[in-house]
Amino acid sequence: MSTAEETVGGEPQPWGEVTPDAARRLLVAAVEAFAERGYHATTTRDIAGRAGMSPAALYIHYKTKEELLHRISRIGHEKALDVLRTAADSEGTPAERLAEAVRSFVRWHAGQHTVARVVQYELDALGPDARAEIVELRRRNDAAVRGIIEDGVAAGDFDVPDVRGTTLAVLSLCIDVARWFNVNGPRTPDEVGALYADLVLRMVGAKG
Repeated sequence: MSTAEETVGGEPQPWGEVTPDAARRLLVAAVEAFAERGYHATTTRDIAGRAGMSPAALYIHYKTKEELLHRISRIGHEKALDVLRTAADSEGTPAERLAEAVRSFVRWHAGQHTVARVVQYELDALGPDARAEIVELRRRNDAAVRGIIEDGVAAGDFDVPDVRGTTLAVLSLCIDVARWFNVNGPRTPDEVGALYADLVLRMVGAKG
């Protein structure tokens, strides 16, 4: 199984919705190539070769290399947003919801670290329209976490003088897991998620 298809820590694979199979294989190959070489250093020939296809076959499913990156980015950001919204909309205290949001978001970035590296760090390679769509998805991620923190402040459960700045710090902390996580390292995605949830609750001064 390729690194872009592997599942670590029980995280569901994000490419199930991509059809036909050839389009999915090309997407997986693109994730691997972008993560390994970077978007700009990767050619369509590299991607097609990894997928076991000819370069001409790639253009049947994707008009450009950027279209591949855009689709990868959109799927990845939508999956991450689902994770955060599920936690934000769940029952429980603000502290419980924030802890679950961080646990789940970190677990996703660790379990799908190859995908997440491309999704999070190749944004500037997209053209203006595609980039604007992904930036809007990032704003929704921000809003989901910010809403939980605002609830905690309003309830007197959190001590956060700067909600926007703290939201940015929380998301940055979680996202960076994709950069360094190693499947052969000392911690599983679940363990990293639990650690980061505890750190974030300390960051917001959660009471009790």
